[in-house]
Amino acid sequence: MSDKQHGSRIPEFRHLSLADRRRELAVRADLSSDDLALLDTGGIAAADAARMIENVVGIYALPLGVALNFQINQRDYLVPMAVEEPSVVAAASYAARMVRAGGGFSATADPPVMIAQIELRDVADPAAARARISAARAEILALADSCQAVLVSVGGGARDLEVRQVTGSTQSRLVVHLHVNCRDAMGANSVNTMAETVAPRLAELSGGRVGLRILSNLADRRVVRVSARVPFAALTSHGTGPAGHEVAEGIAAASRFADDDPYRAATHNKGIMNGVDAVVMATGNDWRGVEAGAHAYAARDGRYRPISTWKVEGESLVGRLEMPMAVGTVGGTLQVHPGARLALRILHVSSSEELGMVIGAAGLGQNLAALRALATEGIQRGHMTLHKRAVGDSTPARNGPRP
Repeated sequence: MSDKQHGSRIPEFRHLSLADRRRELAVRADLSSDDLALLDTGGIAAADAARMIENVVGIYALPLGVALNFQINQRDYLVPMAVEEPSVVAAASYAARMVRAGGGFSATADPPVMIAQIELRDVADPAAARARISAARAEILALADSCQAVLVSVGGGARDLEVRQVTGSTQSRLVVHLHVNCRDAMGANSVNTMAETVAPRLAELSGGRVGLRILSNLADRRVVRVSARVPFAALTSHGTGPAGHEVAEGIAAASRFADDDPYRAATHNKGIMNGVDAVVMATGNDWRGVEAGAHAYAARDGRYRPISTWKVEGESLVGRLEMPMAVGTVGGTLQVHPGARLALRILHVSSSEELGMVIGAAGLGQNLAALRALATEGIQRGHMTLHKRAVGDSTPARNGPRP
């Protein structure tokens, strides 16, 4: 492909007709006419939906947009976003363009390790039980791998275990964490199967009885870290409005407010998840699991905090985001949802780690756009312009023809 085909900068894309946008996307992402046809159906047929969940009666579709301008680790991405809220795709694209002026996003991702939890109740001697389980580490890991031959064959599998004592209001329990490398899968099914497989042996070793056996959505072994450096000049609006350094100081002040106040932190993080969830949904991943992990991670020290921060450093505004990111590029919904597979083709990612980095960048970009709006004209100006356009366009169809 040419540089143009790989690029995520498409000037005036929003002014193109729907048909012209699709033609441009087909060139950039090397899509066929059959691929484009999926965009008219929500990417899924009713028969496919009936295989995914129970009691299917139809398909509920969301708009699918493409966020532009994203450059992550020196590579361009067209970022598919499934979302109903006006301004999310536009804001993410605008923020990515600002970040692009500073060299784009930088990102890293931990190996794709998920945690299986096995709860052991009524353990008479927790210290002795912990010692026995730790001594049997190799046996337990081998037992876990024995039920996941396919995962092991592609380089994944159980990697370690940890024994924790958790004391609550009514009882004390041991909880064994099994750390599982899930490769390019989100991994819930593999992890849950492993937890159920090793639970009886852990009960024998502990002298207790088995409680819950299931993954944890606090995937703190599978964290993405994204940073962005935005020159002051990129924060101005074509020479109008506040100067770049004033906008940067306003964004940094808003970031400090979120760090000081959990009420503000909740809304700060919601803005991040506007970008994160939209990409997670478009790619057929579990947005509820990602949400749960993000908010638990935000409160991991006992106080709810923002998962991104913004500071002024020299002549730039610097943002950093850190959050769990349990997503996959194989298995699960992707097996039965052509639209999710198409979204991954548009993204052109090669691993779950790479997908996680793109999603994290979308979240940090969305956060930047929201904070910039708050620090300048306020959040409602751009948002309500797009909202009124959407509502206005839909009113005649919803309420019938006007007199």
